[in-house]
Amino acid sequence: MDTTLVLVSIVVVIALVFDFTNGFHDAANAIATCVSTRSMRPKSALLMAAIMNIVGAMLGTGVAETIGNGIIDISHFTESTSVAEQHHGLVIILASLVGAIAWNIITWYFGLPSSSSHALIGGMAGVGLASAITVQWLGILDHVIVPMIVSPLVGFFTAYLIMRALLALLKNVSYHRTMNNFRFLQRFSAAAMALGHGLQDAQKTMGIITMALLTAGYHGASSGHLTIPFWVKVAAAGAISLGTYFGGGRIMHTLGSKVIDVTPAHGFVAELTSSSILYFTAFVWHAPISTTQSVSSAIMGVGATKRLSAVRWGVAGNIAIAWVLTLPGAGLIGALSYFLIHAVFPY
Repeated sequence: MDTTLVLVSIVVVIALVFDFTNGFHDAANAIATCVSTRSMRPKSALLMAAIMNIVGAMLGTGVAETIGNGIIDISHFTESTSVAEQHHGLVIILASLVGAIAWNIITWYFGLPSSSSHALIGGMAGVGLASAITVQWLGILDHVIVPMIVSPLVGFFTAYLIMRALLALLKNVSYHRTMNNFRFLQRFSAAAMALGHGLQDAQKTMGIITMALLTAGYHGASSGHLTIPFWVKVAAAGAISLGTYFGGGRIMHTLGSKVIDVTPAHGFVAELTSSSILYFTAFVWHAPISTTQSVSSAIMGVGATKRLSAVRWGVAGNIAIAWVLTLPGAGLIGALSYFLIHAVFPY
């Protein structure tokens, strides 16, 4: 039996499982507010989000290239013809995925909207340290740490300012008519958010599967660039879409009602702000940004326009703690997984 084929097949399957948990975990990002404001029914919102995830997943590969090239250095394995070295590289990738999946499940259980993106990157960094390969810390700083700090701040203050401007502009307009209009507009802002989620998060799985194919010698880079096979794009888009359709009730409740009491206007502004951040970071920065951080911070920003006490800062603090713990938590699980998987698949 070709053990390399077996191992790379396992990696691809586990990567798609991660993609499913990503969609399941992050479904709330796109639709929590439109469901809580009754702009859309839950099933209709989930179906819309699943479809838009597929569309978004097919629109670019910049984030996938960052995941494939900018977190850990696997060039030693992709350039080697040694079966043992190929197996070692595949074990590293598999352990990274296990760390990310485990963290997603833990935070889903506790209803915390943590970042699947950071879980994957944390798992990769932890395994990189455990396996003594090169972790590209400058790439992590540029594409992960800086966006992790900047995007919530941008999301919070941008949403706050837009909401304040809207309140001033519409202060003499009928409240109920205005809310009904925003309830209708939320269908489009939620769709934009779902498309951004697919654009960002499905690409991360594309990058990790392509890494595995390169390591096993089943795919080659084109002119030094990471090229994503079409079937990988389709598989990743399908898996995250399926996960989105089935997912995220616990976290939906946290984002939709626990952080603030969301109105249709709040939901529209939060979704518009966070989706804009996702598009910019995907197309311009090529940074694997957290969709969870973007929408959570935007929800806090619109809530703060009422008064600071309108934001339930205890819940917000728990979310922030989950953000901070994700990289080291997933990294630790990934490192432990590396040693366990190595025992099963010695190279």
